[in-house]
Amino acid sequence: MDALSILNQNSDFVMGAYNMSALMGGMFLLVLIDTGLKGWGMWRAARMEKKSWFIALLIVQSMGILPIIFLLITREEYGTHIRKL
Repeated sequence: MDALSILNQNSDFVMGAYNMSALMGGMFLLVLIDTGLKGWGMWRAARMEKKSWFIALLIVQSMGILPIIFLLITREEYGTHIRKL
């Protein structure tokens, strides 16, 4: 038996026995949303030269909560910052 067939057998067992396919899809969606929000927040923090926020967004894994808070807090300030440039 080669390693690939063993991996295939185990993945079928885990996904079928515990019915985790919907859970894995949901987790994948959350990871995509978190990555997008984190990237957007880090981009804004870099453009506004907010180093402490950039480092916090880089290190803290909050499933999108910290980037949402940062984006909401800096919404008006970012608008005035862009107009100055």
